[in-house]
Amino acid sequence: MELNTRGRYAVMAMADLAKQESSAATSLSAIAARQNLPAAYLEQLFLKLRRAGLVESVRGRHGGYRLGRPAHDISVAEVMLAVEEETRMTSCLGEGSAGCRGKEKCLTHALWHALGQHIRGFLGNVSLQEVLDGIPAAARGAPSAPATREISVE
Repeated sequence: MELNTRGRYAVMAMADLAKQESSAATSLSAIAARQNLPAAYLEQLFLKLRRAGLVESVRGRHGGYRLGRPAHDISVAEVMLAVEEETRMTSCLGEGSAGCRGKEKCLTHALWHALGQHIRGFLGNVSLQEVLDGIPAAARGAPSAPATREISVE
């Protein structure tokens, strides 16, 4: 799975906004400059983020945006959902829809669907604050050893 720019840019911009840690508004041009993102694209994303209640807009000379809630109360999944970023691993549009390959699901559909669910769960459990502080080891999950089979030679 590869995230498109909507999701990546939205999470980067929201993390930047969270890092400012002030009640003062931050302009999109400042976020764009710090994160090397196109300001015009951020404007489109922030309209969606504002509609979702994740950011508040401030008008005036020192206007811009600030978080709508504390960073520890905003999950990465909420940000991605607000900008309509999906975490599907299959080309199917849902469980009840046509399959990956026309009318049938591909042989590995269940595997990719389960992986997508794990990704959604992971992103739902990571807050913007954790993005700034570093993802805790428990949230990352311990890497498991590859499955091995003992082979006996007789």
